[in-house]
Amino acid sequence: MKKATLLFLALLPLAASAQKLTINKTTIDVGKTSYEVPVTATFELRNKSSKHIVISEMKTDCGCTTVDGPRNIGPGEKFSISLTYDAKMLGHFTKQVAVYSNATKAPLYLKMKGLVLEDAVDYSKRYPHDFNGLLASIDNIEFDDVSKGDNPEIEILLMNDTEETMTPNLHHLPAYLTAVAMPEKLEPDRSGKIILTLNSEQINKYGLTQVPIYLARKLGEKASEEMEIPVSIVLLPDKKIFEGQNKDIAPKLSLSSETLNLDKHHKNGTITMTNKGKSQLNISSLQMFTGGVRVKVPKMSLMPGESVKMSVTIIPSQIKKARSKPRILMITNDPENAKVVININVE
Repeated sequence: MKKATLLFLALLPLAASAQKLTINKTTIDVGKTSYEVPVTATFELRNKSSKHIVISEMKTDCGCTTVDGPRNIGPGEKFSISLTYDAKMLGHFTKQVAVYSNATKAPLYLKMKGLVLEDAVDYSKRYPHDFNGLLASIDNIEFDDVSKGDNPEIEILLMNDTEETMTPNLHHLPAYLTAVAMPEKLEPDRSGKIILTLNSEQINKYGLTQVPIYLARKLGEKASEEMEIPVSIVLLPDKKIFEGQNKDIAPKLSLSSETLNLDKHHKNGTITMTNKGKSQLNISSLQMFTGGVRVKVPKMSLMPGESVKMSVTIIPSQIKKARSKPRILMITNDPENAKVVININVE
């Protein structure tokens, strides 16, 4: 039978079942697996009609695959059909099941495809983050304890887990960040890296600066939420401002705790801040590393011996979405505690 005829037949079930049977994907790429390690594709379907759908037969194209799914589906019900391949042949594979039911005149064809390797490599530990087939070692970047004039670098290790050549790149970079990809082109199943460099001279404020950047698989790829990598930079005050300062009369910040333990049942906590020094303590910056944290402080300047309570509230649903640990950052004029971090442990 000619390819054009086969394609026509494969499309028929979708058109015929449009009003009765819906499906998310008719073809699923299961990726790589090892020799003789079975792999499964699960197809999600729904009966959109007001009557029961009865599946009379599910016929695979070879004995190397098995299929599992319900036979009777009620009106409006969602259901799944699983196709499993035994992976006893090396190389690329495409397997198919024909689903016969009273929902369509012609069978509905579901396909799975992938690649069987002699020894498939598990990249999940070294490259745990998947950017649509471009695997990365990190999905959140922090430049911590940066002094003015520093140019720190961070490496993002990459792996091309697809069958297409990529040109990995970071875009939407602010003026104080530059990136170099090595190599520029990343062949299938090859590793590489992007070196991200910070030019701290381009940052104008002390404390926390945050910006989203985007990891793309090719040049010109449109930015999306799935490609986002949050970047956090903590720029410390210039040490020169403390030179010549008499430490005996300097302000001194003391905290009742540097850690708060909160959970969905105990969303609020307090930390007492006291100036145990002999001059006025100023908190010039009070910032949160992640969303989902709310902080209230009655005043940002404390006279010697004065105390205030910092009130901290978490929003668990927002913290769950955060990629970095929830923390509070303070920049002060205490020469011994110019940078103060309060950790929030959320159970």
